[in-house]
Amino acid sequence: MLNSLRESGRLRLTVFLFAISIYCVMLSAFRLFYTRTHGYLFLNWNLFLAFLPWLLTSLAILRKVKSRIAILVIMAVWLVFFPNCLYILTDLIHLREIEYAPLWLDLIIVLSFAWAGLCYGFISLMDIEYFLKERFRAGSKTVAFLSICLIYMAAFGIYIGRFWRWNSWDLLGNPAELMHETFDRFTDGGNYYRVFGFTILMGTLLNFMYVPIRNMRRKSAA
Repeated sequence: MLNSLRESGRLRLTVFLFAISIYCVMLSAFRLFYTRTHGYLFLNWNLFLAFLPWLLTSLAILRKVKSRIAILVIMAVWLVFFPNCLYILTDLIHLREIEYAPLWLDLIIVLSFAWAGLCYGFISLMDIEYFLKERFRAGSKTVAFLSICLIYMAAFGIYIGRFWRWNSWDLLGNPAELMHETFDRFTDGGNYYRVFGFTILMGTLLNFMYVPIRNMRRKSAA
């Protein structure tokens, strides 16, 4: 595995991701020791869910998967879990709900987990772009457009996770009920504007975050 990481040029990146993940876990453990409460321990589970899309695309790259059907399956599963990478950013909403620790400490903890999740998500999205270019011969403009759409789709996923309390497992295990509730909520005028407002604004913010990171990575690789 180590040799495969070196050959693929992913070793340093993998070390960085594991380092920031360990840092996040240590922060949550320190808070647990400091406050004797379980506040923000749930962020570790959220970070694990954010880790899965990156693990999926990384294994596909390291094993040099070439089958288009296999890649399509990987992309479908990846899309189910991709919103979890970006979801942690919305955990900032808990800052004044969970107490017993200085606000600045909780802010650093949530931001650390959110940044780690974004790194996992954005890097896995770059892997998806690689698959689209190398396996499906998609042009650069097409790939860029698809990436924008995927991020907006993830923003919608964040909304239904944060405010409707659905998660990725429900999409796999109970898709009919999820679709039914989504349709019912869209028929409600108030929810209609709220959902689109959040999806558009959050999706735009995430695209503004992703594009420069992707461009910087391309320049460093050139």
